[in-house]
Amino acid sequence: MEGGYELSGHKQWITNGRAAGTMIVFARAEDGVTAFLVSADAAGVSWGKHARKMGVISATTDDLHLSGVFVPEEDRLGGEGRGLGVALGTLDGGRIGIAAQAVGIAEAAFRYAARYASERTTFGKPIAEHQAVAFKLADMQTKIRAARLLTYEAAWAKDRGMRVTEAGARAKLYASTVANEVADEALQVLGGQGYMKDHPVERYYRDARVTEIYEGTSEIQRLVISRGILEEIAGSLESPGGVRGSRPVVG
Repeated sequence: MEGGYELSGHKQWITNGRAAGTMIVFARAEDGVTAFLVSADAAGVSWGKHARKMGVISATTDDLHLSGVFVPEEDRLGGEGRGLGVALGTLDGGRIGIAAQAVGIAEAAFRYAARYASERTTFGKPIAEHQAVAFKLADMQTKIRAARLLTYEAAWAKDRGMRVTEAGARAKLYASTVANEVADEALQVLGGQGYMKDHPVERYYRDARVTEIYEGTSEIQRLVISRGILEEIAGSLESPGGVRGSRPVVG
């Protein structure tokens, strides 16, 4: 279209979409995927189904519909057909954010469980002093600290303008796994109380689950990480000092 573009289509699961003033929309055309800035109140923009989620219910999730939405050329992000690069670059940083969210959920669940275990008594002493519970708390804290360090590593690299594709994927993969494991163990420490809405652990349990799904599932993170490993191996074999057939050390 002269002077701009006309967008039509449908996208599911837009987080906080109805509260947004401006959206980034990725649209497919003959030249590939292109990114655009679209005003939420533009003619042709409408909202459909409001999703009812298992967790993270404080954030809305809605379906977006675009019907002949005009976008001026100056609102295109990057060149035509270069939108995939914009999207992937956004994902690299977004995954670090999800890793941080997962660490926060895990930390909250752990702290609540540890406090509860220090106050709840059985057989004349706090349950935190029983080995079965004490070992759970030890494992929970250790996993959280490891997840936090992976997240810090990725964030540190991003702050310095370094490539963080694999670092962000590692942080999200491990932190999201830890969030689910810790929330599950925290609920177990509380027993029947943890299953009740009287305690926040049941919410942490529900909120943790999605961290293994959005911004790329855990399976996708493993794919990203493994591709990075193969690229590193190939690079070491092709380097002047590389020896074909040797086993490179990948860190």
